[in-house]
Amino acid sequence: MRVISPLAALVLAVFASGVALALSAGTNLSGQINQTIDTGHAYVGEMVTISNVSAPGAGIYNATMYGTVTKVVSAGQGRAAQLRITLNRLRLSNGTMYSIVGVVTGWNAVTKNNTVKEVAGALGGMIVGNILGKVIFHGAGGGGLVGAAGGYLAAKNNKSNMVVNQGSTVQVQLVSARRQTGH
Repeated sequence: MRVISPLAALVLAVFASGVALALSAGTNLSGQINQTIDTGHAYVGEMVTISNVSAPGAGIYNATMYGTVTKVVSAGQGRAAQLRITLNRLRLSNGTMYSIVGVVTGWNAVTKNNTVKEVAGALGGMIVGNILGKVIFHGAGGGGLVGAAGGYLAAKNNKSNMVVNQGSTVQVQLVSARRQTGH
């Protein structure tokens, strides 16, 4: 009869259950976000789910992370869009749950190109500048040029919102991970 050591039995049990051995602070995970998040419409507390999560070095495949939007700033005049998501739960493919603190380290955030807005601002500024130059300064030249420059600068400073589209890849680094019991 062959006897297995308690340590070897534990290692075999962990591998058989599919629990990752290397799930700890610093583990990098990657998955796809399940919903589109737009800084023009997102709100603090909005639920976020990331599926198909993997960390091959930690033996994690096809897991799911859950979290919330913890900061959102809508873009505006002179104000860039900001978005922060914090992940707080990880469910492995075998159902094992972890309480985690995970921070997004990378994603494909898209912002709208402002070129059309800048051209429209310059054109509108030029028209207003010409009108003001003729009415107020009785035909003085240069009003259109000054107006165009002002319109362009105002439009250039009007920032666009950020969008993270559904299906985009999101990279997350674990700050901490603790296995939940009783699940």
